[in-house]
Amino acid sequence: MPLGSTTYHFKTLDELLVAALRQTNEGFAKVIASCGDMDDPRTDLAASLAGWIGQWLSGDRTGVELEYELYLAALRRPALRPVAAEWAEGVAEQLSRRTDRVTARALVAVVDGICLQVLLTGVPYDEEYAREVLGRVLTGAAAGAG
Repeated sequence: MPLGSTTYHFKTLDELLVAALRQTNEGFAKVIASCGDMDDPRTDLAASLAGWIGQWLSGDRTGVELEYELYLAALRRPALRPVAAEWAEGVAEQLSRRTDRVTARALVAVVDGICLQVLLTGVPYDEEYAREVLGRVLTGAAAGAG
């Protein structure tokens, strides 16, 4: 994209990065929303999430890496932090339809951790491991509620 095009629409690099991260967030939210079985209480939420992570990571990892680079850019660019928080809150809100708010936020953290480990270490994604870890979070939440 020519520099003139970006400077016409965005006054600063932060504005451009905020717009890019917001667009990424919207695409991610659509992917989660398209997984209809996540809302179905008869399905295994841990297995659904683990399968979804597998689908996300099985495609072109360059796109996933770029999404995480934008997300993690918020560590150094405060302007991005509210948008990064919107992503985490949006996913947690969707998961809250199946579990309590604290557990939903824990699931988001685990998903992030698993994805980052796979991307940073280059190890293959292990769907069974992800299902087990996510299931433990959900089991712990159920035990705490009981």
